[in-house]
Amino acid sequence: MAIVLKLEKAAKQAVRPPALPRMEKSPFQPEAEGTPVEIVGGNRSILVVDDNVVVLKAFELKLKASGFAVTTTSNAATVASTAETARAELIILDINFPSGSGPDWSGFTVIQWLRRFPELAVIPVILISGEDSEAHREKARAEGVVAFFPKPVNCAELLAVMLRTLGIRQ
Repeated sequence: MAIVLKLEKAAKQAVRPPALPRMEKSPFQPEAEGTPVEIVGGNRSILVVDDNVVVLKAFELKLKASGFAVTTTSNAATVASTAETARAELIILDINFPSGSGPDWSGFTVIQWLRRFPELAVIPVILISGEDSEAHREKARAEGVVAFFPKPVNCAELLAVMLRTLGIRQ
């Protein structure tokens, strides 16, 4: 009997959940306490592209909670195929991606690549960036993006732009 109790006690101690990794700074501005989350996305398909997996996860959780079907990728080179597979209706795209072994990608390069495919060229794009420069804003306008948001992103403003772009009435 004593052995069984020791085993049960040891089993209870061994079944602790692993520690979660520390989150980097949230890509969203803090919301006012008690702000209700509206479920308005209607399961519309959104593709989020960012090289930071923490940012991707934060967007995924926030957008899914608002009723969107969310696909994410951290690889700028795969945006076209991922958008096609996910049947993305809107793309949220970071501007800056780290240099890799292949060609250098940026959000602007991705947009130009998407424009080569008629079925993908019509997908609206919202750009996000940790750098809030007038040069980025001007280039974003020139590329015909729907909106540009500096990080941390104001979630309420982003959601309003997304709903308007997708023709979803609030």
